[in-house]
Amino acid sequence: MTTHKLKTWPVYFDAAKSGEKTFEVRWDDRGFQRGDDVILMRTYDEGGVVEPAPVGSGRQAMHELHFKIGWILHGGRFGILDGWCVFSLLPQEPRP
Repeated sequence: MTTHKLKTWPVYFDAAKSGEKTFEVRWDDRGFQRGDDVILMRTYDEGGVVEPAPVGSGRQAMHELHFKIGWILHGGRFGILDGWCVFSLLPQEPRP
């Protein structure tokens, strides 16, 4: 299994954090597969700058969400463009 760290705009990160957004749509340049780990990293804005870790925490748990890829639909069918994919986000606890 592979771990994918993905920069995520605030609106989408916050929706995933609340549980409202349970899927991800991505360009499939990483070969996403069912069972892979996904870490969503919250950016400041659409510019892609990742928020810094909380002072003294030693990690970014506050600004990261950990998931496993569940069901995945690769593009080229059902209205998903070739080269793209849509996958379900299964919540996971962050590793220490």
